[in-house]
Amino acid sequence: LAARLKRAGVPTIVVERNERAGDSWRKRYKSLHLHDPVWYDHMPYLPFPDDWPVFPSKDKVGDWLEHYADIMELNYWSGTECVGAEFDEAAGTWKVRVNRRGEDVELRPTQLVFALGVSGYPNTPSFPGADSFAGQQCHSSEFTGEEDYEGTRAVVIGSNNSAHDICATLWQKGADVTMVQRSSTHISRSESLMDLGLGPLYSEEALANGVTTEKADMLFASWPYALLPDAQKPVYDAMAERDAEFYQQLRDVGFDLDFGEDGSGLFVKYLRRGSGYYIDVGASQLLIDGEVALASGQVERIESDAVVLDDGTRLPADLIVYATGYGSMNQWLTDIISPEVADRVGKVWGFGSDTKRDPGPWEGELRNMWKPTNVEQLWIHGGNLHQSRHYSKYLTLQLKARMEGISTPVYGLQEVHHTE
Repeated sequence: LAARLKRAGVPTIVVERNERAGDSWRKRYKSLHLHDPVWYDHMPYLPFPDDWPVFPSKDKVGDWLEHYADIMELNYWSGTECVGAEFDEAAGTWKVRVNRRGEDVELRPTQLVFALGVSGYPNTPSFPGADSFAGQQCHSSEFTGEEDYEGTRAVVIGSNNSAHDICATLWQKGADVTMVQRSSTHISRSESLMDLGLGPLYSEEALANGVTTEKADMLFASWPYALLPDAQKPVYDAMAERDAEFYQQLRDVGFDLDFGEDGSGLFVKYLRRGSGYYIDVGASQLLIDGEVALASGQVERIESDAVVLDDGTRLPADLIVYATGYGSMNQWLTDIISPEVADRVGKVWGFGSDTKRDPGPWEGELRNMWKPTNVEQLWIHGGNLHQSRHYSKYLTLQLKARMEGISTPVYGLQEVHHTE
């Protein structure tokens, strides 16, 4: 977004709490790689080299982001934490308070954009007895995978992308690993997803056929979200048929599978929830082979040396990793601005209507993403790398228009006149 704004001549400052651009990637668990193929994840104006791995490592992506900020000459303030913001009605600007490496600074932007990914704070559930646990426990966002886990009894609570990756890392390190699945999960095998789901638009073959990244983005975005589930169902029907044996093996070990609430698969589930899926790059086979144990149910309590499920199953543990996802981005608005502003904006992400706005024209869109919110001069940008690349175009156009004083009315319910 900052790169596009710079190209459009819109003065922009990026405020980043980490010391270096890309640290949000570098600080994650060691085995983390992109689960989407590289053709799906290019940056605007500066695509990844054509000899890059299909699934680059977290450090490779982090370094690329750091170099990107330098090459694109972005006004990028790292080591800077936003500690609060409020709108100055008299001046028509925001007052944004930041701490830049120990120095308090007040910024006065006209437009304020929250560009914080897809999620809010790490969601660490509070289970009875957690304080009594004698071993190590952490959220997946804190897990690095760099310790010696040989012989460790590890329980990973969760069954989505991070849970699978972390289970595989712990198994490789010699731990005795159990995954706790609390709700159903959609799994797409990486090879099938690339072939059936992304291949026609984002692949070497597509590029060879003249489908550039920009063209692919436009083709994909041409499907209104309200119609997308029906368009996606045939893809996942074909995947279910192609990988029938794989899915049956998972069911045989007790894994609770789904293909989304209506069979529309991974991407629509991501749009609706931002979670609930795993792109299989190998960890599913560990479950099938029994190398990683699987337990199903809700956590009832934690004891000093075990996790106890609601059916009485007791899982001995020296390490507990909460791969339990993240809260809503709305929480950032609550803490940085105010609960009142967060309430006015309403829910962020997921299909549906924005609160306090007539629901009709907004149904079938992502809530509050890349478009005017119920709070003037406040915007939310995010999504995966593909969405951030594509929809940053439209957010940039809106911000540029406002800077130039061009009228950009927000559409609402219109009276419809029918004629015979």
